[in-house]
Amino acid sequence: MTIFSSLIQSAAVERLNELSFEVGPIRPPSEAFSLLIRVTRNCPWNRCEFCHTYKGKRFVYRSVEEVKEDIQKAKAIQDEITLLAWRTGYGGRTRDMAGVLLQSPEVSDSVRNVALWLYYQSQTIFLQDANTLIMRTPELIQVIKFLKETFPEAQRVTSYARSKTAAKKQLSELKELREVGLSRLHIGLESGSRQVLDYIQKGVTPEEHVRGGKNVREAGISLCEYVMPGLGGRKLWREHVEETARVLNEIDPDFIRLRSLHVISDSPLYRKMVQGDFEPRTEDEVVEEIGLLIERLNCHSRLKSDHVLNLLQEVEGELPQDKEKMLEIISRYLSLPQEERTNFVLGRRMGYYESLADLESPYKREKVAELQKRIEREYPGGVERAIHTLKERFV
Repeated sequence: MTIFSSLIQSAAVERLNELSFEVGPIRPPSEAFSLLIRVTRNCPWNRCEFCHTYKGKRFVYRSVEEVKEDIQKAKAIQDEITLLAWRTGYGGRTRDMAGVLLQSPEVSDSVRNVALWLYYQSQTIFLQDANTLIMRTPELIQVIKFLKETFPEAQRVTSYARSKTAAKKQLSELKELREVGLSRLHIGLESGSRQVLDYIQKGVTPEEHVRGGKNVREAGISLCEYVMPGLGGRKLWREHVEETARVLNEIDPDFIRLRSLHVISDSPLYRKMVQGDFEPRTEDEVVEEIGLLIERLNCHSRLKSDHVLNLLQEVEGELPQDKEKMLEIISRYLSLPQEERTNFVLGRRMGYYESLADLESPYKREKVAELQKRIEREYPGGVERAIHTLKERFV
């Protein structure tokens, strides 16, 4: 790129940043390349003991006008990036220009989000924050309609929701939302056990989980239910697994997504753990839980393990036809000698391994073994503490 083009780009970044709009703190991994539009701010419940994301922050119900302004700014950023692709010698190749902007540390979060969306050509939009479905239905319809008008290329509009909110919505309301373009809802089921739900202050009952999930499915909206292996701790792990499977079988969601528990240090659950009230499960025990859950599932869902906290991300497939394949992967891991399991866990958390097949690489195994010896020699708390610290980065 010429110096002249570089100067144009620098000025353009400044201009793009002036168009910045609000972007919330999280989205599902499957929405990594979606355009993010913040419809509500923070979480209306905000009491789940494993979660730290919105603690100390007030829930805000944003107005339709505010959200529309953000949508217009996102569109303006898209248009500016397209123009910039012509001005800087990329011949109108918007994707290439977006890739250049992604390398710039100067762009704002919202500009980076639009650039990411353009670069990966995802054509999906995710509505933030924790429970957009709580918005009054006529107003949410206005937002979705405006989104579709502004970005006609968008093929999917998705959002987080709570089971309780979905259970309270009229089926006719959910159908209206689906008709205007709401394609998918991501719901944090976490557990189907009443005891576990009460313990973590989820604020929902198993019955509401089922009613909310069924409402979404009957409305024709794709449903992802998120499950948290390990959430029952040592006291309630079996109850957690068996009741979660029962609830999922009743709902029969399109997707079941695993999010293995990691107790982060600034969460209320961490305080319970320090006090000895909550005893976390080991990596191996969580893998055993996932195996038992899969054994108990009799639904027609796609099970996904698309989060870095899951030790065995290769455990995924269509139910019921891929059940044995998934259980075989779990059995293969658990049958490894203890030394190899420790090597694999450390290697996964360090980023050396992606799947069990990587254990077949002598080079990788040797590198991880060297790291293990060094950690045991130099790191306070040894390998177990090091793995805990590594997982903290992923929450």
